[in-house]
Formats: sequence, C-alpha cells, structure tokens
Amino acid sequence: MQLTAEREHYLNASYGLKSWLLTKDHKRIGLLYLFTITLFFFIGGAFATLIRLELLTPQGDLVSDDVYNRLFTMHAIAMIFFFMIPSIPAVLGNFFLPIMIGARDLAFPRINLLSWYLLVAGGAFALFAMIAGGVDTGWTFYTPYSTTYANGWVIATALGIFIAGFSSILTGLNFIVTVHRMRAPGMTWFRMPLFVWANYATSLIQILGTPVLAVTIVLLFVERVFHLGIFDPARGGDPVLFQHLFWFYSHPAVYIMVLPGMGVISEVISTFSRKPVFGYAFVAFSSVAIAVLGFLVWGHHLFVSTQSAFAGLVFSFLSYFVAIPSAIKVFNWTATLYKGSISFETPMLYAFGFIGLFTIGGLTGLFLAALGIDIHVTDTYFVVAHFHYVMVGGTIMAFLAGMHFWWPKITGRMYPEGWAKLSALIVFVGFNLTFFPQFILGYMGMPRRYHAYPPEFQVLNVLSTAGASVLAIGYLMPMVYFTWSLKYGKVAGANPWGATGLEWKTASPPPVHNFDETPIVTHDAYDYSTVHGEEIQVG
Repeated sequence: MQLTAEREHYLNASYGLKSWLLTKDHKRIGLLYLFTITLFFFIGGAFATLIRLELLTPQGDLVSDDVYNRLFTMHAIAMIFFFMIPSIPAVLGNFFLPIMIGARDLAFPRINLLSWYLLVAGGAFALFAMIAGGVDTGWTFYTPYSTTYANGWVIATALGIFIAGFSSILTGLNFIVTVHRMRAPGMTWFRMPLFVWANYATSLIQILGTPVLAVTIVLLFVERVFHLGIFDPARGGDPVLFQHLFWFYSHPAVYIMVLPGMGVISEVISTFSRKPVFGYAFVAFSSVAIAVLGFLVWGHHLFVSTQSAFAGLVFSFLSYFVAIPSAIKVFNWTATLYKGSISFETPMLYAFGFIGLFTIGGLTGLFLAALGIDIHVTDTYFVVAHFHYVMVGGTIMAFLAGMHFWWPKITGRMYPEGWAKLSALIVFVGFNLTFFPQFILGYMGMPRRYHAYPPEFQVLNVLSTAGASVLAIGYLMPMVYFTWSLKYGKVAGANPWGATGLEWKTASPPPVHNFDETPIVTHDAYDYSTVHGEEIQVG
C-alpha cells in the first residue's frame, strides 16, 4: 500500500509550528514527545557527567557535598520521570500502536495532545526548580527530610512530577481504549503484536499505580506547607508510611519503563531471526503477569526499615516470584533465536545488548531480594549498578533498538548501517565499563550518594568515569547520523526489513490516516510464510 500523493504524507500534510502544536495526529505527537524527552536526556546526562567527574578523585574537590546532593537528585528526576517513563510508550507507542492494530489514530486524539502538554508543563516546573537551585532530597523525596529540612524547591519539583503523572495516566487510558475498541477486522487478541501487549500491560500500571504517587505528593505538600503530622515523627507522623506509598508506585514504575522495551525486543528478535516468537501466548501473558505482580513487591525496598522480619520474608519470596515472567521472556527470545535465520542489523545488536544487560540486572536483583545480602549492600553502589543495568541497560537499549528498527518507517530514510553498528558496540562496551565496577564497589562497602570516599576505591571509580565517557560517545552518535539521514539517507521502502505486521504494509513515512483503506487481518502475528505475500487484505 503506497503513498498516493505527497500531500498525504504525515510530515507534509501542513506546515508551520502552529500545525504541530495543535496537531491531533498520533504520529506527530509521538515526535513531539521524542523532542521533549531528548531534551531531558541531555539535561540528565549533563548532571551525570558532573557526578562522574566529581568521583574521579576521593577528596570531593570539584563540588561541595550540598551541590553533589542536588546533582544526583536532579539527574535521577530528569532521567526517570521525564525521559525513561515516557520514552517508549509515549514515543514509539504513540507512533506505532494504532498502526500495528490497523487503527487510524488513538481513541482520544485531543487527550493525546493534552498528555504531551501535561508532560511539558510538568517538565517546566522541574526545570524551573533546577535553574532556581535544585533539590537535594534524592529522587525518592524521603520524609521527614523532604518535608522539614530540604531546600524550598521541593514543592516546585514535586508539582512537576505530579502534573507529569497525569500525562502518564491519560496515555495509559488512551492505549487501553484504543486496543479494546479500535482493532482492525480480524485483529484478535492473539493476533496482536507483542509490542501492543506490552504497552497494554504498561497502561494498566500507569492507570492503577500513578494515582498513588499523586496522592503521596499531595500528602507531602500538605505536611510541608501546613505542618500536619502525616510523615514527620515529631508531629506524630510515620516516615515509613511515605516509603510504603512511594514504592507501591515506584517499583511498578520500573515496569512502566521496562515492559514496553520488552515488547520492542520481541518485534526485533522475530524480524531478524525470521521466526515467530516462541511461545507467543506465554510471552503475551507474561507481560500481564509482570504488571500484576509488580504491585506486590514494593516491600523489598524496606528490608532495613521498621518492617517486620515476617513481612520481609513474604516480600523476599514475592520478589523472587516476579522474576519468573521476565525469565519466561528471556527464555522464549532465546528459543526464538534457535535455528533462526539470524541477521545482525543494528536493531538486533541492541536487542542482544538488552538481553545481556537486563539479565545481569535481573540476576543481581535476586541478590537484593535476599534479606541477608540486601542488608549488606543497601545504599551502596551495588544498588546503583543493579538499577542502571535494569533501567539504562534495559529501557535505553530497547529504546535505541526500537528507534533503529522503526526509523525507516518514521522518516522514510535509512541511516548509515556501519556507523549505527559501531555506536551499538560503543554503547555496550561503555555501559559495562561504567557500571560493572560499581557492583564491586558496592560489595566492598562504598556507599552511594557520597561525594568523597576512601582512596582504595579510586581505581574502580576512574574506570567507571572512563566508561561514562565512552558511553556518552555511543549515545551521541545516533543523534548525528539520524539527523544526517533525514536529508542524505537512502530512501526506505515500505518494508526494508522484510518484517510482518501492519505498520510494514503502509508507506514509509505513513500517510496521515495510516492506511488508505481499512486493513483486514487474516494471519497470526509473525507469520513469515506470508511476508512476501498478502499479510492483509484491503477492502
């Protein structure tokens, strides 16, 4: 199904900034999200650079301890709330979920645009707080510190996160309604791509979990402004209550970041091994299982709090149990590769990187789920390394896999494959050089969030900073060659990878309304016996 006229091109349908700021086209809104999260990625990256430069030497001689507290807090806030949480659902999900189920748009186009404006508004409050002096509480805003002792920009930052949370809720609502109500004829639940399943499960977390964070922020605001005794023990409050509320959202939020990435990996591995995903139904239901079980494990963040030993044992067991659905995905991806016709294009390299790094992150999570080991490594760099292997090694690797996989569809242009493969290699090497030494540092006892440390830890910190420099180069390279490809890249056909799925049955870039005529699906997802024939019928 080819583009019938250039004026129907979603990028050329109308011109001018106003047409973008008032657009209701899910594809354009996805690109608006891309520009927004890219800005926050560079802001968070700048703070990370200063952190690593400070840790080059043991003395803490680049910035003061107070400034260092603000640096790691603002790095985490920018990266978690304004980059990683919206990255794959809001960018790739917004762009491709309707096309992948044969819809002309999301169910609520105006709400979709409102969701982007809410993210921008929330980001503006957070940026204001950063420029005005920053926040020094850590991204967890633990009380009573955040309600009593921290600097005055806590409220502005918390308000930014509060507003951005509504963006997440509305996006999840839009995805759920779209999947339920707007699938093309023949697109049954078990013909949906696994990327759609992953975003659907993520949407459940966004709708059920994010309001808890909103309520927690409101309670923090009320205590800080009106001095009520909610969390402050001096006023009869309970600071551990804040931790329960915060982690009830924030641990499922890990899966808001990772689950859509798992959907990306399923698409990529199937395409570049030329095989259906092994155990499709198990992989689909594992996404839902992760979404459900993710709400039952928040207590493993409180092993060293006043939580009872019995509760700790229960949460330890549940934390091991929640690893099973993730293990199913890794096993099934590996089984998909078995005897596949594997090709090593750039998206596949990032997918391999995701599997390796996420597996390390998942396995080290089991260490933290064991009470004895967790007590030893709590608040050390072991936790920092684990978190980044899951979040950065998972979410960002999957995001880059998805961007390289779907870039020809988004822009109609191919990127230089050689440079892209080199960037994938640099990212993988740089990431491991940055964060693997931190596992050792943490086990040796180096606490996180300290700007000075004993001299015996310096060598590993120098390795970590050197790795961060390599990683930064790897992250910057796609920005350069993606931009270059917009003008000079080879023109992409409708299906440059020979993939299945409805998004590959329309032009590159897609028309304004995705399809000239409503598609009718007649085959299961990942049916490569039909990839060169008729995956869909038009009528």
